[in-house]
This record gives sequence, C-alpha cells and structure tokens, in this order.
Amino acid sequence: MKYIYLCISNNATARNPTRSTMSSSLAGKLRAFVFNPHNGPKVYQDLQAADVPVTTAECRSCADPCDQDHDDFSSRLDIDLDSDMIGSVKPYRRQVVISTGKTDWEKEVTEVEGTLAALLITANSSLGTSKKPQSTNDPLPSGLFSHTKAGRLAILNGSHRPFSRDESEETVIVLPDFMVVSGVPRTLAGAEALWKAALDPALDRVGVTTTRSDNLSTWVLPYSCLILLCSHKRRDKRCAIAAPVLEKTFQQYLEREGWEVHTDLHDLTSEPSLESQATSTTEKEQLIETQLKSLHAEHKALILKNSHIGGHKFAGNCIIYTPRGAGVWYGRVTPHEVESIVKHTIIDGQVLPTIFRGGVDLACRGKKTLYDW
Repeated sequence: MKYIYLCISNNATARNPTRSTMSSSLAGKLRAFVFNPHNGPKVYQDLQAADVPVTTAECRSCADPCDQDHDDFSSRLDIDLDSDMIGSVKPYRRQVVISTGKTDWEKEVTEVEGTLAALLITANSSLGTSKKPQSTNDPLPSGLFSHTKAGRLAILNGSHRPFSRDESEETVIVLPDFMVVSGVPRTLAGAEALWKAALDPALDRVGVTTTRSDNLSTWVLPYSCLILLCSHKRRDKRCAIAAPVLEKTFQQYLEREGWEVHTDLHDLTSEPSLESQATSTTEKEQLIETQLKSLHAEHKALILKNSHIGGHKFAGNCIIYTPRGAGVWYGRVTPHEVESIVKHTIIDGQVLPTIFRGGVDLACRGKKTLYDW
C-alpha cells in the first residue's frame, strides 16, 4: 500500500499499556491501520481525485507517548474513535458567526427570543425559499460540497465582540465569503436587512451593490485564516473542555511560525468600509478580490470559539477557513495534531485526510493549495 497514515486514537496506548515498546514511528504506522480504518488511503485518493490539495503528512507531530507535555484531554473524555467522520458535515450555502463576547450559550442558540440568531431564523424562513441541493454531473465524494449547490443557512454564535458601542447591534462574520458585516440591529428588521444584503442565496460574495436603505457596513475579514473552535458547554462539555486547550496550542504553534494571532476580531470601524470605496459591482468585485488575495502573505490568524456545529462526539472540533472561501472541518483534534494542522493546512494550504470530517469549496482544479486562486 503506497500511503501510510499516522493519525490515530490518542487513547490507543492508554487502552493497552502492555503494547510493544517498538519505535514510535513503526508503532504509529501499525496503529493507524488497526485503530483508524476509516480515514485512510481511500480518503486521500478520493480527495486527490476531486482536486483537493491534500497531504500524506502525519497529523500527529509528537511522539506517542507524547514527549512535549501536550494536554491530551481526549484521555479524560468519551470521544468516538470508531465511527467514520467523513460526511458528518451538513452542507450549507452560508454560515454566519454572530458576535456575543461569550464562549457558552443556551442549548439552542436559535431559540433564544430576542437574539439575532433567533431573528435570523425567522427572517430566513420568511424571505428565503426552500432550495434543494442542485444536481451535478460531477458529484463530489462524501464529505465535500460546494456552497453554491446548497441552500442551508448555518447560524452560530461566536466569542467575538461587536464593533458598535450600541449594545443592540451585532457584528456578523459571513462564511465562506470571508466577509464581516457590522451594525446589524438585533431586531427582525435588522435580521432581514442582513439577509437581503449578504445572505440571500441568490447573492455572491459581493453581496448587494445597489443603493441600500440600511446602515450596515461590510469589510473583508482581514486575516490569513479563521480558526473556529466549538466551545458550547451547555450543548456538550467535551467541546467546552477541548476548545480553550486547542486555542492555546494553536496560538503557541502559530506564533512559533512567526504569525500574529488574535482571539477577538479586530475593530474595523476606523478603516474604510467596502461601501465607502466602491460604487459599482465591478469596483467592489475587484476591491474584494485584491484584498482577499493579499491576506495569506500577512500571516495573521483569528481564533474564535463558537456554538454547536454538530459532531460533539468527535471533539475537539475545528473549522479552518481561508480567504479564497475554502472551509476545512477537522474532528478528534487534540494538541498532538495542532502543529501538523498549522504547518500543513494553515501555512501550506493542504488537507490532512486522517482527521477530515468534511469541507466546503475545497476542490480547486489545477491549484496546489487552498490559498491559490
């Protein structure tokens, strides 16, 4: 077999303390096939065939047992190490992350009366149309989807704080567009204005360019990548335990690589909004593309915690978005895997198949990385 995959159950050694003391390299190779049969060579081959930039690199960078004092929370949690993670992501047209300044929320964030999450559900129901996934003559393998073929609006709360001093206004990150919309009133009218300006499935990344009556301001998300970590304790404590540990570890390894790391969204209100710089659709398209293409070279990462995304049994759960609009979902992430994620996905723009749950807009024919245009 050509490819050997080394991402496995982090509890494997603990389950069998009498395991042979053979070299960690050989032991890792054997355990990869014994304990993690799902995300192996076939996943690599499927991703490669779908034009997804993928790597055969190990997803665990430290020895097993760990020699770097990583906090392996998975040994203390009931993590599903057996089920196939591929295909565990529900396709979506757009995913929004709403500012709350919190890291935990009510169990169902879209059912809390008066919140923008709940109001967006109402707005989406009244303004949107039921859109079935479009058929395609070139079907993607399980786990992969194109946002243009989906219709669902995924609504999350996030840990970032709103820009506005008005406590009734929120700041919303729109994905996979890699855009920020600020000044969104926490009212039904505000939710409807956001939907019409940026979330309508008929709109592309540029959004509405005609004269608007709302006071919303938009910017390109000014980071080389966005890292989302589920921390929703009232939904499931496993992600709440994993998220702060992963945040610290991501920050550590990114800074070692010379990256600037933020754990809150930089206030953009002192910078020109897209509305103030572009008066036509063409101008706005060019401005957005120019800004997005320049971001990877800036080596700046934003790490946010978010509400339930599904798959708590695969904690830690992590989503990585790039400026091009690619979104990689990883599961069973512990500090052991973070260095490899940083090096191979965040820096090199390639997918690690052994911890892969799914992804949006990952196929990029003729391109070598998720950052290539």
